[in-house]
Amino acid sequence: MTVVVVGSGHNALVAACYLARAGHAVQVLERDEVLGGAVSTVERFPGHLVDRGSSAHIMVRHTGIIEELELARFGLRYIDCDPWGFTPASGDHPPLVFHRDLDATCASIAAACGDRDAAAYRRFVEVWGPRTTRVLRAFGGGPTPGRLLRSFWGLDAKDGGSALSREFLQSGDALLDSTFQNERLKASLAWFGAQSGPPMSEPGTAPMVGFAALMHTLPPGRAVGGSGALSAALIARLRSDGGEVTAGDAVTALRRDGAGWRVHTASGRNLHADTVIAGSHVLTTLDLLRAGGFESAVLDDWRRRIRIGPGIGMVVRVATSALPHYPGSSADESARGLQFLVSDRRQLRLAHGAASAGDLPPRPVVLAMSFSALDPSIAPPGEHQLSLWAQWHPYRLADGGEWAAHAEREGDRIIAEVDSYAPGFADSVLRRFVQTPVDLEREMGLLGGNVMHVEMSLDQMMMWRPLPELSGQRVPGAPGLYLTGASTHPGGGVSGASGRSAARLALRDLRRNRLPLLRKR
Repeated sequence: MTVVVVGSGHNALVAACYLARAGHAVQVLERDEVLGGAVSTVERFPGHLVDRGSSAHIMVRHTGIIEELELARFGLRYIDCDPWGFTPASGDHPPLVFHRDLDATCASIAAACGDRDAAAYRRFVEVWGPRTTRVLRAFGGGPTPGRLLRSFWGLDAKDGGSALSREFLQSGDALLDSTFQNERLKASLAWFGAQSGPPMSEPGTAPMVGFAALMHTLPPGRAVGGSGALSAALIARLRSDGGEVTAGDAVTALRRDGAGWRVHTASGRNLHADTVIAGSHVLTTLDLLRAGGFESAVLDDWRRRIRIGPGIGMVVRVATSALPHYPGSSADESARGLQFLVSDRRQLRLAHGAASAGDLPPRPVVLAMSFSALDPSIAPPGEHQLSLWAQWHPYRLADGGEWAAHAEREGDRIIAEVDSYAPGFADSVLRRFVQTPVDLEREMGLLGGNVMHVEMSLDQMMMWRPLPELSGQRVPGAPGLYLTGASTHPGGGVSGASGRSAARLALRDLRRNRLPLLRKR
């Protein structure tokens, strides 16, 4: 059977690898000259390998996909981020250092926040570690009610599970307030949880905070050579099984053709496929179907109901002469993981409120990552490299202005925010590259600047992502077309789970379609 995969994001590549491994003829078509979508790395500055999108990989290391596809054999190697999290010292209070080792983490919390919060954190990990493991189990396949029930069956099931379901559906802030006393600890964990997109004030965000418990089992990983090393290994694996990957040739239309599909490209190619895996943004996929003659009224209805949101954030990539120096901390503590530059959730709330109104945050909230401290290969000798991710920044500005007029000034503010925690950092910056929400859309097809494709709100997760009728990764009225990517369950982030699920669906359907033919013979 022939399979065409639209887009080369990591989920699309994962699906392609499973299908090629099963013996199918697979061709991946990518509009960009750079393969890998948001999981890609390029030389932005001389000698610097700089990520275009994602930086730290968390979920994919827990899925088993790396082992199933034997990606280590194709050059993929991870370095643990340990400590995985760091919050700078504040006044007379020492920094918070989140190690993989739970005892070391609790000792840091005790010194910074007191024994009571240290004991509370230990209980938090004991409770939410198993819960988060079940969440990942739910992420590993389609979001059907039966699968979700099996994923959580037997977990704290007293009272018919009502207490447990309430705790899962509560906000991250509610979980933090009921568990801890120290605001700086709450802010650190809220900022970690908010990397999924929504603020921790929204219902259903408690599990996003709960993911911190899993970091003591396996912390975030940094792929050697940059985030794009994952995509490079997937491409190498795909080609080893006979698959093909083409860059710089965008798919322009998907048209139903008998029992299969016609895939039209910008270069004029007209390919036949028995199966199509669409790894593009779901709204982009709907546009491709429209161009192929799919019913417009249905597409219009789906588009109206899928909510992208106002945008999540922006990033500044910098080459520096040194790592940031946080007073009272060594680079071994601060530079190896995620640097939570926040001490109060009020800053998070003000930033999100401003973005919701189309305004820039009164004070940027920054997550700093300095992975050249872990992997010197991404920067030339004597230099370092940082990614400064800032939330929340709106895609559309309320004043009707263009982002180009604000980009460099906002880049200045983000760098100044880091400098306020690590004095002298601004002077160490040698070069920088600013990616606004508009730039994220233009370069990587992240519509609205949303790195999660569509909002990760409760009503657009699990069996509702991106819509109930599309949540099974199939498109009604389009047999043989499967959806993958951040637009689908389990959502954004680097996991590959959606790609594996799409491949399993396609393989199951291909086997079912072949059985009648074999019986006729």
